[in-house]
Amino acid sequence: MALPADSHNTHNYLVGGRQKQGYHLESLFKLPMASGARVRILQITDTHLFAGEHETLLGVNTFHSYRAVLDAIIAEQHPFDLVVATGDLAQDHSVAAYQNFAKGISRLPVPCVWLPGNHDFQPAMVGALAEAGIAPSKQVLAGEHWQILLLDSQVFGVPYGELSDYQLEWMERCLIAYPERYTLILLHHHPMPSGCTWLDQHSLRNAHMLAAILTRYPRVTTLLCGHIHQDLDLDWYGKRLLASPSTCVQFKPHCTNFTLDAVAPGWRYLDLLPDGGLETEVHRLDSDEFCPDMDSDGY
Repeated sequence: MALPADSHNTHNYLVGGRQKQGYHLESLFKLPMASGARVRILQITDTHLFAGEHETLLGVNTFHSYRAVLDAIIAEQHPFDLVVATGDLAQDHSVAAYQNFAKGISRLPVPCVWLPGNHDFQPAMVGALAEAGIAPSKQVLAGEHWQILLLDSQVFGVPYGELSDYQLEWMERCLIAYPERYTLILLHHHPMPSGCTWLDQHSLRNAHMLAAILTRYPRVTTLLCGHIHQDLDLDWYGKRLLASPSTCVQFKPHCTNFTLDAVAPGWRYLDLLPDGGLETEVHRLDSDEFCPDMDSDGY
């Protein structure tokens, strides 16, 4: 679904704090809610789509698994107010892959906001999604009590993440501007060890800089990530840290080396409560149709 007209977008976008021709990623989107209402968010992450609908990643057809996840979400008939897509939407850098993502998301009756992952190619991503009505807003004022900030942790060409000085400064400006609001921080890379040695080499490299800022803001309650293709719920410097399953392949928790998991693709719901509380649950497909090639040793 396209964002309403009150999301403020210009025609510049920023990658790692550098302005590029395109759109402005730090635009503000206001999500109106009834007074006192909770805000329900649907997180979709790590779709790893290709230009073609028959391509596979580690034995899983990512287009079909993405479609199956959307089918299940629609069948559940759970109301939600916003979709957040937390990176690695495309695997092959193609415009068509992002168009495939957008076609799927258009089936859902609410706005969508997104951030990039290490596999994404933003010169294709920004334009393709914007043309489909998915604006690159990175600050969401959700109802009366919450703001959602989407950070760009991509370091293009490498699997680990890092937040530029620009990203950190922009985040703090938003926190200062809305001190009365509770804040949910979204980024692709996990800022603390997940328990998977091989994955933790590819975490957020300057997590200490993020922590140094966030510990000064008690109304930042939760961080939400993608990247690790598994459900995670931990405490990080007094903040709740969540990560979520992919819509395609899953990584087995607590492994030293690259190891796939046979659990099904999934998605996450988050309820942002007016008093700053947050309730969340992970849902998965109830089918084993998308089991990966368990003998794969990387990608």
